[in-house]
Amino acid sequence: MKETLFDRVGGLPTLEKVHKIFYDKVYAHPWLGKFFEGHSQEAIELRQTQFMASKMGGDVVYPGKDPRMSHRAMYITPELFDLRQDLLRESLEEAGVSSDNIERWLKIDGAFRHHIVKESIADFYKTTFRYEQRQILLKPKS
Repeated sequence: MKETLFDRVGGLPTLEKVHKIFYDKVYAHPWLGKFFEGHSQEAIELRQTQFMASKMGGDVVYPGKDPRMSHRAMYITPELFDLRQDLLRESLEEAGVSSDNIERWLKIDGAFRHHIVKESIADFYKTTFRYEQRQILLKPKS
């Protein structure tokens, strides 16, 4: 049986460690943190761990929504996504993940960019209003 990325990075303990470090940074960030106000960090960490475990070949069920659906009412710019990727890279390094596995992890994570990034405010509104109305998250960089 072929070893998966999930196995190579150390399974759930490593994913949990990375996501704890990562979301500590995200929640503390003056811009990214705004998107998570009112949401349990532990619940977000769990969902991200389940999601990435399932994408890395782990035998883990992700019960959450598709990234496109869960981010549809958030105006996530290319700059925000790049910032998020930078924090994820830092977190992977701090957690002791090897450089080759960091690149594989970031490649998987980055594959969802086109599902959540809106290139313009017009694209955001076009995507958002196709679905039921809900709170729209426009968070300025300020």
